Amino acid sequence: MRETVNNKRRQLGGLGLATAVAALTVLSGNGVAQAQEGAILGADKAGAIEGSYIVVLKDEVSIQSVPDVAKGVANRHGGKIEQTFKSALRGYSASMSERQAKRAAADPKVAYVEQNQVVQLSADQLNPPSWGLDRIDQRDLPLNSKYSYSTTASNVDAYIIDTGILTTHNDFGGRAKHGYDFVDNDANASDCNGHGTHVAGTVGGTAHGVAKGVTLIGVRVLDCAGSGSYAGVIGGIDWVTSNASGPSVANMSLGGGASSAVDDAVRRSINSGVTYALAAGNDNGANACNVSPARTQEAITVGSTTSSDARSSFSNVGTCLDIFAPGSGITSAWIGGNNATRSISGTSMATPHVAGGAALYLAANPSASPQQVRDALVNNGTKGKVTDARSGSPNVLLYTGSGDTNPPDPGTCSSASNTANVSIPDAGSAVTSSATVSGCDRNASSTTKVDVHIKHTYRGDLVIDAIAPDGTSYRLKNSSGSDSANNVDQTYTVNASGKAANGTWKLQVRDVYRYDTGYIDSWSVTP
Repeated sequence: MRETVNNKRRQLGGLGLATAVAALTVLSGNGVAQAQEGAILGADKAGAIEGSYIVVLKDEVSIQSVPDVAKGVANRHGGKIEQTFKSALRGYSASMSERQAKRAAADPKVAYVEQNQVVQLSADQLNPPSWGLDRIDQRDLPLNSKYSYSTTASNVDAYIIDTGILTTHNDFGGRAKHGYDFVDNDANASDCNGHGTHVAGTVGGTAHGVAKGVTLIGVRVLDCAGSGSYAGVIGGIDWVTSNASGPSVANMSLGGGASSAVDDAVRRSINSGVTYALAAGNDNGANACNVSPARTQEAITVGSTTSSDARSSFSNVGTCLDIFAPGSGITSAWIGGNNATRSISGTSMATPHVAGGAALYLAANPSASPQQVRDALVNNGTKGKVTDARSGSPNVLLYTGSGDTNPPDPGTCSSASNTANVSIPDAGSAVTSSATVSGCDRNASSTTKVDVHIKHTYRGDLVIDAIAPDGTSYRLKNSSGSDSANNVDQTYTVNASGKAANGTWKLQVRDVYRYDTGYIDSWSVTP
């Protein structure tokens, strides 16, 4: 049994955890023990669901022990467990009173408790003609009435966390299937709203899709009215994290108020290797950093544009955005018939363009990390085209083409290496090994190679990063509780374009689980 020691402190919007982890009991003036109470996150937010809470356990709780620990917390403080989470989060959702929730928040096994919230779609109805595919494969307007692509991404899975999918729709060509339904709690994730089918069509429909060969997997977390709860959404994220294998993307065209639990779930799912595209939200220019899961920094958060490259008036903005994509008046598949279509608008419609773009990149780079996928899309995007992007927003428009984007041959620079052994402490602090590049009179390339050789039993313990001379970090490998093989012998490719090639590069390695040890044997970087 493996035991994690990753105790990174979460940022909880100013609400400290000191109260939540205090001793369980105190004595009153008459010597009677009283249960200690902790803070409840999100209790005062609009959309909070009365009597419904998400309990997040501490990282020290192992995956295998989550059900037993959850039962223990519920037995001590009350409440009825509705769902348990083991992959994206370690915890559970439960129905209980506010007092019971506060007592659970003070339990030494609990990291924090958050009140469950309502979550909804991010789309508005319109009926103009569709144009999104035509726009993303060219740098400039006017549109040229064609969509060019070099791959269908048939080796990529796309998880649609939404209202489900009409899997029989002809636009999917038999490539759509049911994942799980967290509304009805069964394995039939059929769509009775239309939104999820529309999103799936833009990600991977034969006619309407960006990546026309992906396998589409419906994960239903919203009901026929397009509404749901954050507990259900976390259940969907948890399911994706447990079931994804190989190159995978997930699309979340939904959102609500800020939620630490949802953000943590998305973050952990990304760390498992799934690339996430998130809708920025449709609050008419509001700050996306106030919306979950849009504010999750490790994901790709998407704003919406019109056919004239203006920011859609409904699209949220701000520093939490990564990229813009077409989202006003997008035509795609719909429910009601296997050939049905509809045109709607929203950051919900922009996001699947980016998820499809991520699938195209993963098709050609199947071992790319989510950070590498994100960097590739942003760096390849067309700069300065979006009007009224608003201050703080990245003025980057999705571009899935190539050709004119390829930089000239940067020339060959010598690699730098380090063959000195560096011990990796068991479940300890990160260690680094340095290698200095010199005599390279240019920036690093978009295909910088990092060749890594590490001797270590149970390599799933390891998190590996490459750090450029300016301090920019590139995730090479995430930890995995299921990867029991020994040693790392792999060459990774990172997009370090725009970073100076000369200077000291570092390989950073951390062992995040107990019981296995090893060392950095050698490594090199070729910028």
